Amino acid sequence: MNDESQKEKLRQHFARRVTTQARVVLDTWQKIQDDRTQAPAHRDELIAAADKLVRYARRFEMESHAASGEQILTLLTDWHQDSALDEPMAKALEEATESLRLSTQRRTDRDTSSAPQQYRRTPVYIALSNEEMASRLIRQLEFFGFRASAFNAPADLIEACGLSKPETILMDVNFGGNNAGIATVEQLQEQHDTPIPIIFVSDEDGSIETRLRASRCGGEEFFYPAVDPGQLIEKIETYTHGNTVEPYKVLVLDDSRAQAKYMETVLKKAGMTAHIITDPMQIIHALEAFSPEIIILDMYMPGCTGMEIARVIRQQDRFHSVPIIYLSAEEDVSKQLHAMSLGGDDFLTKPIDPKHLIATLHNRGRRARSLLALMIRDSLTGLFNHTHTLHLLEQEIVRARQKEQPMCFAMIDIDYFKKVNDTFGHPIGDRILRSLSMFLKQRLRKTDHIGRYGGEEFAIILPNTRPSDARNVLNEIRERFSELTQQAGDREFNVTFSCGIAGWQGESAQALCERADRALYTSKEHGRNCVTLSDT
Repeated sequence: MNDESQKEKLRQHFARRVTTQARVVLDTWQKIQDDRTQAPAHRDELIAAADKLVRYARRFEMESHAASGEQILTLLTDWHQDSALDEPMAKALEEATESLRLSTQRRTDRDTSSAPQQYRRTPVYIALSNEEMASRLIRQLEFFGFRASAFNAPADLIEACGLSKPETILMDVNFGGNNAGIATVEQLQEQHDTPIPIIFVSDEDGSIETRLRASRCGGEEFFYPAVDPGQLIEKIETYTHGNTVEPYKVLVLDDSRAQAKYMETVLKKAGMTAHIITDPMQIIHALEAFSPEIIILDMYMPGCTGMEIARVIRQQDRFHSVPIIYLSAEEDVSKQLHAMSLGGDDFLTKPIDPKHLIATLHNRGRRARSLLALMIRDSLTGLFNHTHTLHLLEQEIVRARQKEQPMCFAMIDIDYFKKVNDTFGHPIGDRILRSLSMFLKQRLRKTDHIGRYGGEEFAIILPNTRPSDARNVLNEIRERFSELTQQAGDREFNVTFSCGIAGWQGESAQALCERADRALYTSKEHGRNCVTLSDT
């Protein structure tokens, strides 16, 4: 290798370090944007990331990155610690990070025909021996809102992970040589306090020895032989934080204000949403206003007992399966068992060990959510089922009427879906259904409700949304989805959908559904692959 090529290799190596650090800055800023209430908590993290970026960029003579980093640091000096992020500051920081974003884009990102690069997430790293497969995966992942990077050598991957911990790694067992992929992961996991989820793929080795070694170093999945991009993307979605677990909503009833305040502090510190009441007579109002996922009751209170309150709660169908945990100084096991027979699920004795409490709440909450999901979600797509979608629509109509806000209901139908099933088989059809459901979840708001209405039909409830805005959003989703390449063995094809939208005009849920359905039918009549807005 001559001197010039050696210098060029070094330059590329240093450039990767700078751009990787730039993406750390962008990801940290996105955390702040996603939840402004937590902005002060990320302020120092953003300062540290920007400072490191400036130092790297100056050292490696990447002036545009250095200038953007310095601009961000200058703005951050005016954001006082522990203070909220005001709108003028947020706007100025957004402009500065946009400048950095443009500097950080790869050449392929600047091609306007490509899917827009999104920095909502920390990266997904791809370490595959098959470079063509890696490139195809990155392109597909970008359609789903991920930011993915591919690597050619273990050393580059290890360095990148040291600069920015990825959400997950897709690793070829033989990346870098004979089973070198597993060895690389073993070395990587030692660098981090918490393990990185790894999805292993292998075309040649599916032995139990290899599988055990992969599992021991953080392998969550092992595909042998390797599978197509669609299946891999579904698994990558499972092990990333795009669908962040919502905090458990915990209602605490304790007549002691001091104990109630202590419980509130413990729960909030654990990242849960707590609602505290000290008067048992307020329980019905609290249940209706807060809709808790877990209920904690003091056993003995003036005027009634926790067991009596539990029986009242269990008389309401919607709270029949909500976990109830008793708190008491009662140590008589027979009395504890009797209390649980009257509607309780667990019993904690005072004084409460915070770790024991939080572990109990997590276990009960996780199980309750799993059971609820079985009742209200479609097993194939994970979206709300038909019945629950209509229930949510009724609720949103009530809310829209109370707040005098607009609302829209949309129906989507995959075009020529029967032909897809007949041509490629039902497993491919199922994967397309999951693909569209993931596509919708990635691009719609958390406040929107997405349901599988039946077969290849989907329903979307868009609260506080005008019909024109709903049309623009869903038309953009339609266009992007039609560009997504679907895989069936060695064959590739594209799928489209038709959509009908109805803005709520004060009518019933049934009437609103019928108008959206007529608009969908109009889209089908007009050649499919379009969005129609209902006039009446």
